[in-house]
Amino acid sequence: MFSLLDNSPYTKRSDRLADVIAAIQVMSTYKFYKLTFNGWAERITGAEANGVYWRGVFEDHPEFFRMDGKREKASLVWRRQYPRRYHVDLERTLRTEELDALSKEERSERISRVPLQPNDIKLLVDAAINLHTRALEFQKDRRWWVILFLTVIGSIAGSVIASYIKSEPPSIRQNDRTPVPEKTSSP
Repeated sequence: MFSLLDNSPYTKRSDRLADVIAAIQVMSTYKFYKLTFNGWAERITGAEANGVYWRGVFEDHPEFFRMDGKREKASLVWRRQYPRRYHVDLERTLRTEELDALSKEERSERISRVPLQPNDIKLLVDAAINLHTRALEFQKDRRWWVILFLTVIGSIAGSVIASYIKSEPPSIRQNDRTPVPEKTSSP
């Protein structure tokens, strides 16, 4: 998570909220709950080469995403809480007897965690929007001191300049003035 003194990951880039929402949507509904960074990049943007960028997004937002033990794959936190009982080919949750009947290889490769329901996805998206909004408000609230600082500096500078002008000898101030020619009256 981010500290209130640091910049929020939501304000790193203007498109960060959109990226977080896209990742939530894809990671909550794809048949496999955990993929490599390049795998998620391919699923989210269609470009596997963006894996490094998506790794950064996942690492910046632990409120939604987690890495596996080797830090090679990412998953959605909420989805990781469900048991691994979802058969990706049958697109349904298996009963205990069905799960026990699977080979070790099929269980390892074809069993995942159940995709999230639309209401769950909406809650996650709303949470991302709320966190983004709060980060922007905090960033805006931190700027109040700039106006105060500039006002104080301006006042001090004005006072210094005014006192300098007043302290100049009168002869210097008079020499700076251009003489105005006197009118002569003609008879």
